Amino acid sequence: MKHYSGKFISFEGIDGAGKSTHIGFVTDFIRARGVQLVSTREPGGTPLGEKIRELFLHEKMHLETETLLVFASRREHLAQVIEPALARGDWVLTDRFTDASFAYQGAGRGLDRAKLETLAHWVHADLEPDLTFLFDVPLEVARARLDATRELDKFEREQEDFFHATRNEYLRRAAEAPHRFRVIDSTRSIAEIQQELAGILDGLV
Repeated sequence: MKHYSGKFISFEGIDGAGKSTHIGFVTDFIRARGVQLVSTREPGGTPLGEKIRELFLHEKMHLETETLLVFASRREHLAQVIEPALARGDWVLTDRFTDASFAYQGAGRGLDRAKLETLAHWVHADLEPDLTFLFDVPLEVARARLDATRELDKFEREQEDFFHATRNEYLRRAAEAPHRFRVIDSTRSIAEIQQELAGILDGLV
């Protein structure tokens, strides 16, 4: 594992869990303490990655094509954004990283986990987030939030069994790596959640 002076934080959760609501708060909280940081997202984060994102979210394709595309975007993201920022000593916040691939393409879509592990090792064997916030809600809460907010992409339109599998995989991974994950009960008020986030971050900044 490479060791950087900057911190790498990822935000995860099923669609509708509310993670995106809190990325801005965490960004402001860390910057207020004088830390330089980069806030980014996956798929995306680079000009090439954003083009891949449009295909990934809206075009029908073979499962392995979908998976290879997101890891191709991730490799570019690491090379152009994440690793240079960490090497400078900046912090990096990313809306999704490889945990999402295991949850969505793996558990949700049914791709063999061994294939995902091979890709993850190839693309970033020497780097994983220092901290992952997993925003967790029951499926019915997530669906109600999605239905009230925006036009849905192809993942957000998936059926209940897809999201049950996705959520369970996130929770499995969190239980497997408690040193990295902080599971956030995202059914609470924004103020309560942000108070918990601030408490966690106070121990890092």
